[in-house]
Amino acid sequence: MTQLNTPYPSTAYLTGFLRSQGVDAVQDDLALALVLALFTPEGLDQVRDCALAQPEAERTACVNYFLDYFNRYQSTIAPTIAFLQGRDSTLSHRIAGRGFLPEGPRFASLDVYEDDGSGDPLAWAFGALGQQDRARHLATLYLNDLADVLRDAVDSRFEFVRYAEQLAGSQATFEPLAQALAAAPSLVDTTLQALTLEVIAKHQPQLVLLSVPFPGAVYAAFRMAQTIKAHHPHIRIGLGGGFVNTELRELTEPRVFDYVDFISLDSGERPLLALLEHLQGKRSVQRLVRTFVRNEAGTVQLMNWAEPDVPFEDVGTPTWDGLPLDRYLSLLDMLNPMHRLWSDGRWNKLTVAHGCYWKKCSFCDVSLDYISRYETASATTLVNRIEQIVAETGQTGFHFVDEAAPPKALKALAEELLRRKVHISWWGNIRFEKTFTPELAGLLAESGCIAMSGGLEVASDRLLSLMKKGVSVEQVAQVTKGFSEAGILVHAYLMYGFPTQTVQDTVDALEYVRQLFENGCIQSGFFHRFACTVHSPVGKNPEDYGVQVVSLPDVSFAKNDIAFIDPTGTDHDALGHGLKKAIYNYMHGVGVEEDVRQWFELPKGKCPKTLVPRNKISRAIGGA
Repeated sequence: MTQLNTPYPSTAYLTGFLRSQGVDAVQDDLALALVLALFTPEGLDQVRDCALAQPEAERTACVNYFLDYFNRYQSTIAPTIAFLQGRDSTLSHRIAGRGFLPEGPRFASLDVYEDDGSGDPLAWAFGALGQQDRARHLATLYLNDLADVLRDAVDSRFEFVRYAEQLAGSQATFEPLAQALAAAPSLVDTTLQALTLEVIAKHQPQLVLLSVPFPGAVYAAFRMAQTIKAHHPHIRIGLGGGFVNTELRELTEPRVFDYVDFISLDSGERPLLALLEHLQGKRSVQRLVRTFVRNEAGTVQLMNWAEPDVPFEDVGTPTWDGLPLDRYLSLLDMLNPMHRLWSDGRWNKLTVAHGCYWKKCSFCDVSLDYISRYETASATTLVNRIEQIVAETGQTGFHFVDEAAPPKALKALAEELLRRKVHISWWGNIRFEKTFTPELAGLLAESGCIAMSGGLEVASDRLLSLMKKGVSVEQVAQVTKGFSEAGILVHAYLMYGFPTQTVQDTVDALEYVRQLFENGCIQSGFFHRFACTVHSPVGKNPEDYGVQVVSLPDVSFAKNDIAFIDPTGTDHDALGHGLKKAIYNYMHGVGVEEDVRQWFELPKGKCPKTLVPRNKISRAIGGA
């Protein structure tokens, strides 16, 4: 359950690596297959049956609208999916005309845009000729309406990306997940079960590996594992991915192994080589690497034979062979040119380096392998991989998914792309550090860089210092302005609720962000609520950050987030709504000139005036 527009890269990396080792490995994306099975005329028939089975008094507005206009939904779903897959571009004329799709509750969001007098509330975003994008945005609202129907009539846990994540994220016990898996299956479950059995029959595997990057992928993975065990008990099943690496490091719950046989931590290459040798009888279970098993005594045991990881230079080239690249959906849910990149377009995902070269940020999981083990590959190796991927996929868009791509490596990569005349479009994630000069930004743009994202976190020099972020607000302004002037879009990851952050800090941070938008330094941003994790410096040494951690219950399953007491007593939930409302408007060019206090719904007299001069950022970037 990840993005619908492009495959998550873990299976592509592991399939490519295993094949390079002579292993007969294939991959499939059942998250995409599930959505495509539900969003068909036949699938909508089944959704309607579920909706009609509900008592009328319990039906929500979106369910009632769906039932009222069912015939239009059923007749338009197949062509709309084809349009979003890029297989029928001419349908954009009908969709954009607003007479083709039924327009449920999600379309009310269009009412917030001011009509420029043309009678078209989207004219400001798409003009006269942006018809493909206009149609894609309307089609995305239509899909979101249907997702709401699935949630309200079929399975209350359903979301495209965060399906049933509350059953897994930081759940101290396996019990909620076990109960959900024992419950009568929903239409979503039965569809996923049927797809699982189809793919098993197709490939006849001996070993199935399930990648669970996020809590929202866990429930579906366990449903798949449950189905395989029930129908093909001889097949061995392994579990890995980002969720496992961050949340299951202290696993003691033996019931998990009723569903899977092996759970591997961190980078999968070395543990999988060891696991394959074990299954071939070439090594004992005691010589597995970073792998949990249920031993003969029925208890969970971590087998961690010491062997070096496969160097990043040697992990090989990811392959998308077996994934239906022409069936992913390019969605346009946000009318912002930078923000759309996450959901629009089929990006080849690649990593410039393993881990983070900075690894000091106090909110980050710096003690874990995916951050702490920093390794690079040569620019020659990276461009070789890029050329192989373009030859295989026929697509030249790349998203570098590093924790923070190092400036030195990006410079070498850009020079190698230009030297070899390899033409790609690419974007990635960085630290806004001073090494990214306007000259380097220009070089990156020339090599095909179209956008950059990076962490500004809390726009406060005091808090950035406490975070050990290694940057200042002024430095961020200068770096982001350099990117923007080179024609590179910039997205800022923002944070609120960091230890000791006050209302004044929050108001001042939003003022900094307002000025960054006003001065064209950033084009997009998102406010995340700070979460204290067990693997971060804050979680390990809370006293250094002025907070007190609340004792965790006994944990046998997932352990990650920790509750803490901040003596400042700031109501971050109340502030968070204002921050998110402000950033949404700023991204659409609304309210950028206005006093930031207007966004906060605080009692009169409780929202302080900002202490940041209104020309702070313009002066930092060399303005008046």
